[in-house]
Amino acid sequence: MKLLHYKDVKEKPADEGASKLQVRWLITKEMGANNFAMRLFEMERGGNSPLHQHSHEHEVYILEGEGVVADGEQERKFKPGYAIFIPPNERHQFKNTGRKTVKFLCLVPYMK
Repeated sequence: MKLLHYKDVKEKPADEGASKLQVRWLITKEMGANNFAMRLFEMERGGNSPLHQHSHEHEVYILEGEGVVADGEQERKFKPGYAIFIPPNERHQFKNTGRKTVKFLCLVPYMK
């Protein structure tokens, strides 16, 4: 069993094309998690992830803040307590449209 506080994990800038977005890799293969990774994202006011797609699914849970998740054609609002499922190969982008930092957990499977 591993127990850690999220602030003990170093935050890093998110992927290329993101703005005002940091990520902390909370649970990883290096810890022995062979199926999924858990990440905590923190997106500052006005920040966004890139509009992108990939072959794996995402499970997202909004902890704090408000924003939208977009697919390039439509935007859907989220706030704390919302869960978001993004299927494989679906275009997606997160945007902070609120006044506070958006914090969300994102789980992704490891590709085998």
